[in-house]
Amino acid sequence: MFLPLKDIRVLELANVLAGPTVGVSLAELGATVIKVENLLTCGDVTRTWKLPSEDSTTDISGYFSCANWGKKSISLNLNSPDGLDIVYRLASICDIVLVSYKPGDAEKLKVDYNTLSQRNKKLIYAHLTGYGLKNPRAGYDAIIQAESGYTFMNGEPNGKPVKMPVALMDLLASHQIKEAILLALLNRERTGNGQYFEVSLIKSGIASLANQATNWLVGESIPKQMGSDHPNIVPYGTIFYTKDEKPIVLAVGNDKQFSDLCSILGKPELAKDPKFANNFNRVSNREEVVTILQQLIGEVERDSLLELLDKKSVPAGGVFNMKEVFELPEAKELVMESKTGSGMNIKGLRTIAFTFNGKDKPYAISAPPHYGEHTMQVLKEMLGFSTENIQCLIENNVVYARNNGK
Repeated sequence: MFLPLKDIRVLELANVLAGPTVGVSLAELGATVIKVENLLTCGDVTRTWKLPSEDSTTDISGYFSCANWGKKSISLNLNSPDGLDIVYRLASICDIVLVSYKPGDAEKLKVDYNTLSQRNKKLIYAHLTGYGLKNPRAGYDAIIQAESGYTFMNGEPNGKPVKMPVALMDLLASHQIKEAILLALLNRERTGNGQYFEVSLIKSGIASLANQATNWLVGESIPKQMGSDHPNIVPYGTIFYTKDEKPIVLAVGNDKQFSDLCSILGKPELAKDPKFANNFNRVSNREEVVTILQQLIGEVERDSLLELLDKKSVPAGGVFNMKEVFELPEAKELVMESKTGSGMNIKGLRTIAFTFNGKDKPYAISAPPHYGEHTMQVLKEMLGFSTENIQCLIENNVVYARNNGK
């Protein structure tokens, strides 16, 4: 099994989603990830973000588990000199540090790059911010979605702006961080030097606006709410309902695909109508062509229509709920199953969607950790602390160990 990040150690001083998502991805690629959780707040806040259907007694919520598989949890009081010393010791043996502090906070806590790099010149320090180093505001995905234009564009025509149901700004930022980490590792391989870099949520979101940004920058048109429709292509992204009242989506990107669609729907002459013969005209006559297509699609059941479209290579698919998604063979390959340290069965979703050579099986990683589950292990095995020293730290409220004495 090819594990490109085997022997790489990561110190995670980040919580919620963007930073931890980077950590779990590195763990899936073979890295050892040590998640430092704040003793004063009883750990990552997402441990408490639960649905009513979840077990109220466990500290591993569905939300927490999405970004924390394969990690070792250690609980520290960073406000104490001894807790800070543990962070320094960990930084000296780690390759990468992930932080999500507001500008200036890392310096106040004495865990900034300049401080940690004095103990480890090869350290790669990934700093996630909300708005960059010049703006002290904290970053929240819902706010960033709104301020980067996504919420304004999202929703049905003439409706209210709508936040996306996934914290996409966090995930976009995490991809930026991962790309920067790979470049920093390459640079370290070449020069032997560590690296500091910063990624902001706001820039990650804006940089991903793609054609919606250039529709404004080039076309001087402010993108507006269009539901699922595409501003530049018709019918692309539009949701239609079949005879059995099941939603499908079309992604017709050229005139031949539109012609084949019309033939399958028993209306080949539609593709020859000058109003619909090319994409530019279909965009200009969007409402009319969509209304006609809905009438035709409403006469056919979903599964049979999708089969016909697939045979003619007309891009189309069902609009699936989460249960249907995980019935797909591709989704099943991404599902992880394990037991937590307390014996609870748990499922998770891989964040790495690529394979090497198309053959390697994904690396099996451990279930999300309980709060402070690995405090004893990390202090003993990685830092060489004695049991007596650890007990003293526990008694002085410097660390918390779930498995005290083990």
